[in-house]
Amino acid sequence: MSDDLLHSPLHDRHQALGAKFAEFGGWSMPLEYAGGGVLKEHAAVREGVGIFDVSHLGNARVTGPGAAAFVNACLSNDLGKIGPGKAQYTLCCDDATGGVVDDLIAYLYGEDDVFLIPNAANTAEVVRRLAAAAPDGVEVVNLHTDYAILAVQGTKSDEVLDAVGLPTGHEYMSFVDADLDGASVVVCRTGYTGERGYEIVVPAADAAPVWDRLMAAGEPHDIRACGLGARDTLRTEMGYPLHGQDISLEISPVQARLGWAIGWKKETFWGAGPLRAEKEVGAARLLRGLRASGRGIPRAQMEVLGPDGAVVGEVTSGTFSPTLRQGVALALIDRAVGDGDQVTIDVRGRSEAFDVVKPPFVQPGVREA
Repeated sequence: MSDDLLHSPLHDRHQALGAKFAEFGGWSMPLEYAGGGVLKEHAAVREGVGIFDVSHLGNARVTGPGAAAFVNACLSNDLGKIGPGKAQYTLCCDDATGGVVDDLIAYLYGEDDVFLIPNAANTAEVVRRLAAAAPDGVEVVNLHTDYAILAVQGTKSDEVLDAVGLPTGHEYMSFVDADLDGASVVVCRTGYTGERGYEIVVPAADAAPVWDRLMAAGEPHDIRACGLGARDTLRTEMGYPLHGQDISLEISPVQARLGWAIGWKKETFWGAGPLRAEKEVGAARLLRGLRASGRGIPRAQMEVLGPDGAVVGEVTSGTFSPTLRQGVALALIDRAVGDGDQVTIDVRGRSEAFDVVKPPFVQPGVREA
């Protein structure tokens, strides 16, 4: 692994837990931990509680008079639909093509203050584009290494946060500023697993003691440190897209069926022209879910074949679902193929049947009150 990779402020904690590391977005991050592995880490979140270090995710702040209106004129979703204290999933699209530069979460503090969490590899580009377009008085600052982000996810996540005195029970996609042992943190009811949970934004210098406190508080609930391997299986079971695979500069939000994250009634946003045109005529291919009829495990870039053996698409994300005990995938498929149809994938020389279904593949608990 390259020595040039960035390390989380919790790197030594992961080493002590016997983590196996992998490169992700320019960072060395835990893939899985000794004594557990992806299957046990995945089950911990679905059945109890797990904690993820996702400090590779970016951080940026847009401030100044009309900062929220400026962001709203750039990013896809409509910030006008939420108020201060709420977060929103949104997209940074290329203005010329409508392709996805990145998907991110916007935290709305007020009309003059928006905090953004982009993906690791795309933070600098999102900041560059926003800064280049910012009007006088609006400042866009890259804070990528200033903060750590810890995700406490699972049915017992409230109990863990309650034990350390952090706020719980707020609405899905809302956030609360709080204090933990002198550390100023933001507790947001968000996550990438499909289960009830929270993401905690903490100054990098305070990340280690906050991690330690959460791990100790979670012991009675069998909390387990979870790596990016389980994060990937969990998000795939939910049908959540991963940038660079399911959405990209070549895969538009219309193709990825993310129209719900676009403020179509807004006057403008980056990519509005090409995306409105694509929506009008209909995308030639659409992102759909595939569930194995047999034992086949799909992987990205495998060809999807129709009943006549012709190629109708390609797998963008594929994995073994630990919950369902079968293969599941997201795939870009010709729009003529719809939910309820059956396709095949060549899995290591075997023709495996898959049902076309609408994700999520499992019942989520993310919105439970």
